[in-house]
Amino acid sequence: MSLNAESTAFRSALEVIRAVEPRVADAIGAELADQRESLKLIASENYASPATLLAMGNWFSDKYAEGTIGRRFYAGCQNVDTVEALAAEHAKELFGAAHAYVQPHSGIDANLVAFWAILADRVESPALRKAQVRQVNDLTEADWFALRRELGDQRMLGMSLDAGGHLTHGFRPNISGKMFDQRSYGTDPATGLIDYDRVAEAAREFRPLILVAGYSAYPRKVNFRIMREIADSVGATFMVDMAHFAGLVAGKVFTGDFDPVPHAHIVTTTTHKSLRGPRGGMVLCGPELADQVDRGCPMVLGGPLPHVMAAKAVALAEARRPDFAGYAQRIVDNAQALADGLLRRGATLVTGGTDNHLVLIDVSGYGLTGRQAEQALLDSGIVTNRNAVPQDPNGAWYTSGIRIGTPALTTRGLGTAEMDATAELIHTVLDRTTPGTGPDGAGSKAKYVLDPAVAEQVGKQAADLLTPFPLYPAVDLG
Repeated sequence: MSLNAESTAFRSALEVIRAVEPRVADAIGAELADQRESLKLIASENYASPATLLAMGNWFSDKYAEGTIGRRFYAGCQNVDTVEALAAEHAKELFGAAHAYVQPHSGIDANLVAFWAILADRVESPALRKAQVRQVNDLTEADWFALRRELGDQRMLGMSLDAGGHLTHGFRPNISGKMFDQRSYGTDPATGLIDYDRVAEAAREFRPLILVAGYSAYPRKVNFRIMREIADSVGATFMVDMAHFAGLVAGKVFTGDFDPVPHAHIVTTTTHKSLRGPRGGMVLCGPELADQVDRGCPMVLGGPLPHVMAAKAVALAEARRPDFAGYAQRIVDNAQALADGLLRRGATLVTGGTDNHLVLIDVSGYGLTGRQAEQALLDSGIVTNRNAVPQDPNGAWYTSGIRIGTPALTTRGLGTAEMDATAELIHTVLDRTTPGTGPDGAGSKAKYVLDPAVAEQVGKQAADLLTPFPLYPAVDLG
């Protein structure tokens, strides 16, 4: 029997790898097997298409391409120009953006490009004129520190980590928390929702240079029209990090006030997660910031990754197909069905449900920490990640929450009926798990007790649930 193109491509690739380092080939094959067998509910993970995966394994990996299209620091970049232009074209059409910069290697790189572009654009001071330079990256270290003192308003207001924000929105140990005088806005303690009046009050008091919206663990929509009005009221640049929900914007599930692109001065995103592309980042902006954004390399980035830009072009082309809108809607439908199933079984959810692709379970209702719940679920074949909840008493390491999401399972084809079954499996594990004790007999935030027979049974049920929905069905590694 002849093999299809996908199977031939991946089998051939593994044979070539195995001839050099068989352990790497074995690990690649094992990873596919593990992903096929796991009920993957990590909200930030997905499955890229075979075409996207194959676009990363090619000769573009061998090419340096610092600079931008037509203005490279290396010769021979005409083919890199082609794929970068294609990726940018697809991004602009998909999101309705005036400008797209597709070089960032990750979400944090995209955010750093945005931060520095905003700073470079906003800098108008005697220190800069005295230095007789036009670009922030031309400043000497002494000039830069003098400039920072003169600016005085190098402030960022972003969503707090425990409320659902991201590390790069000003978390102190992160570079964003060191670059800026930072303050956070949280959520209403009673509802877990953003209180826009309180955000406006914080903005008036703090007068930030940058107001950041976006999240990694907030299970609701954000009204970007209101956030832009708040930013405008204090003269702030409005930046949105849509890394988690970019696929819902691309698929036109989030429109109007809930689509960040028409409202933000600058938008950053990853290209994986709900967008279902390769691991990487991207920046969208208007013409007023385009020149500064395009200086991301060498301002922040090193050499672009042309092979990943090629994969971004493929994935963005896929997202422009009509069926992507239906896929994006199914992600949200599945998340809401999963939330409903958990609520009916007595689970406590932050904000009481979801409007997007993720659900945040407060596992303290089960008497567990997030770390205990995460490992107990993993032992049972359900892959999640622990996450802080608002005002979390267990902090960011042990946490009191579990974040789950539906992009990956939706890609496999699971629907709302399977989400209810998934809710039953999650509840069973959490309900049957109890906290363990440490060596001194005291209660532990990490150790737990779960009957191995329960874990085995749930793991079998999870595998049975996945059987009708094979992962990469066109790929047969033999």
